[in-house]
Amino acid sequence: MKILCTNPHPRNGGGHATYIVNLARAFQGEHEVTVATPGTSRLFAQAGQIPGVRCVDTSFSTRPGPMLAEVARLRRLLREGGFDLVHVNGSADHRQAMLARVGLPHPPRIIWTKHNTMPVRSFGHWLRARLGTDGVIGVCDYVSNLLRDSSYRGHPLCTIRLGVDTDRFSPATTQESGQERATWLGAIAARTQVLGSVGGTDRAKGWMTLVQALARLPQADRDGFRLLVAGDPPRGALRQEVEALGMTPWVVFPGLVADPRRILAASDIGFVVSFQEAGSYAACESLAMGLPTLVSDAGGLPELVRQDQDGWVVPAGDVDAAEAWLRERLANPVPSGMSASARARAQTCFSMPVFTGQTLAFYRKVCE
Repeated sequence: MKILCTNPHPRNGGGHATYIVNLARAFQGEHEVTVATPGTSRLFAQAGQIPGVRCVDTSFSTRPGPMLAEVARLRRLLREGGFDLVHVNGSADHRQAMLARVGLPHPPRIIWTKHNTMPVRSFGHWLRARLGTDGVIGVCDYVSNLLRDSSYRGHPLCTIRLGVDTDRFSPATTQESGQERATWLGAIAARTQVLGSVGGTDRAKGWMTLVQALARLPQADRDGFRLLVAGDPPRGALRQEVEALGMTPWVVFPGLVADPRRILAASDIGFVVSFQEAGSYAACESLAMGLPTLVSDAGGLPELVRQDQDGWVVPAGDVDAAEAWLRERLANPVPSGMSASARARAQTCFSMPVFTGQTLAFYRKVCE
């Protein structure tokens, strides 16, 4: 099968980049994979290192002038590549793929993955659903339900959850955990419960809810926790809020970490308590590392864990609920069986074989 994956993001690309790189790695060798994305992007750099995967420096503008030239270049790529399908991951690349295939003697199928929880009721979505879509993937049931209640409802539609490498993201040894705790947190008591997140430090990621909840505890209880929040170190108002709460000793910002396993290895519990989220690589990686994981009830996050079995769900932004959860962890630390359950959950639902197998099956269904 000849597959073209597109992504419009010119820089980091977040989960989109990880998503496409995972697919390209899984399909290379067995299928012919081309990635069209801006040459300045993380995706271009990472996909270009995969043997057998072709990368094409492609821009996806929204301004009419540049867009016309870009559509013409994409049309040439489609005509020369003879692709069976184009897997688009944003609005700009979806729009251009729709225009570029018009009138081709053998137009490729177009499959769109919706990665977010934004509404899908605009005229642009209506047009792309009618003229530029042959199949739709939602990364969680929450997103798929949005699609079923939109112009895309008439197309083949499938929920395919994000996939992580559960061989790479596997439980750390006791020695590894001890080393990473010492590296990031210094000398802390063995009983201290470390709550770790690799989901980023934007306000929308909700970690401030945990900071505010922890600040309510008496210092003796507060000393039973540390928050380890990886991502761009927060500045301005966010940093000032942490300082104003007097929480600097209990909240550690390690910055952007090349290997998120190091943060998770230092943690006892993972957390992703965003205000808005579809799928979450951070939560799936946490589970794969054998960490019981706290998530908010936003978007697709509650679908990732089973309450009190491999994780917990709290209302997004609810400081009272977060405080109650912290007090519960003081009274009842995490049962040892939850770690094994978290790991099993990841292997069953979020492993790469599951993710790529479901994606390839959907490709074939749409192409047939």
